[in-house]
Parts: sequence; structure tokens; C-alpha cells
Amino acid sequence: MSFSASVLTLYPEMFPGALGLSLAGRALETGIWSLQTIQIRDFARDRHRTVDDTPAGGGAGMVMRADVLASAIDHASPAGDPRPRLLMSPRGKPLTQRRVRELAAGPGAVIVCGRFEGVDQRVIESRGLEEVSIGDFILSGGEPAALVLLDAVVRLLPGVMGNAVSGEEESFENGLLEHPHYTRPQEFEGRPIPEVLISGNHSKIAAWRRAEAERLTKERRPDLLAAQPLSK
Repeated sequence: MSFSASVLTLYPEMFPGALGLSLAGRALETGIWSLQTIQIRDFARDRHRTVDDTPAGGGAGMVMRADVLASAIDHASPAGDPRPRLLMSPRGKPLTQRRVRELAAGPGAVIVCGRFEGVDQRVIESRGLEEVSIGDFILSGGEPAALVLLDAVVRLLPGVMGNAVSGEEESFENGLLEHPHYTRPQEFEGRPIPEVLISGNHSKIAAWRRAEAERLTKERRPDLLAAQPLSK
């Protein structure tokens, strides 16, 4: 069974975007995964196709209506659909590589792209939306975040990456940031490739890569080291 993604958005023309290119694009063409976009405005209940209204209690901006969005979600994900329902939101739980792997191992996802000031809390609760954040910053809408999430998931689907092992030593896969990489030429602007990497001694190479990963993680993301048994 292929991974099936349904994206609810006010801007379906933003998809597949970058997902139509490179590895994700080829996987989309060959059916490893599928993408459906659903225009939320199609479920509006007035002739002006209104999807938002002023916030209860006052305040700036507009809020996406619960009734309109609920109808769109029910259409995309009827009863019995096993796919998780995700809402891209800056207040959501941070997206991690572990969660990405969980999604890649499942049947797909229904992804809601918010706009304006946010989404009526009642539709989040009634439709069981899992709020997901890609970082501590604000975007103009959930579409770029949805593209990021899908790119992270699709590349892990079986048959997408030419060498599945290439994903095993990437940043966050083992709780550390990834070690530095080098290739030809052997010397670049007076900077040689570290001698150990051209030694042919695979155990020393593995130890060097582990040590460099730990060094970079300590410098840039010390929070990741708390659960890591460090090498001697």
C-alpha cells in the first residue's frame, strides 16, 4: 500500500511544488506515494465562499470557521480512515525525526494547512487534529510547513532513496548531529581531507565520525546529548 497524503488548503496550487521534483517527484510518478489537495473554500456555506470570521472576544485578524473546516476534513477523511489528522501550527509539538519515521511507516496523513490567526479550537478537538510545528517561527500559512513535513516523510518510504543505508547516519537518526563530509579534490584551498578518512581503516573512520558527531552536537545542540551514551 502506498503512502497517501491529503492536504486541505486554501491554496492547492502550491502543491506538489518542490515535491514534484527529484526523489519525491519520481516517487510520486511511480506511485510510491500519492497526493490529493482539497480546497477548503469548496465547503463554505455562503455565496461568497467565506472560510473565516472575526475572533470571539475581539482581537486582531480572522479565525478559520469550525463548520467549514470540519466539512472539508470529513470529506477528506471519512469514518474509518486510519490516517492521522495533522494541523500545521506554530503552537504544535515540534516535528522530530522519530515522528517522521512513525508517519512514514503508516498509511499516510491528512494535513490541514491553517491560515489567518488560527483555527477554531472546536474543530481541533472534535476532529482529533494533532498540532505539529516545524520550528519556533511564524509562517504566512501552513502550506510551507506541510511541504517540509511531506518531504521529510516521503524520502524515508521504501524505494525512494537509492541507498536506504544513507539515511541511517543522518542528523537526529542516532540522537546526534551528522559528522562532516568530504570528497574530491583531496586538497581544496590548502585544506586537506582528514588523513583518517583516506586511511582505509574502517574502525578508525567509524570512531572519527562518531567523535565528530559528538563534537558538533555538543557545540550546536547540547540538548540532544542528555540521552546519549558518549564514546570515550
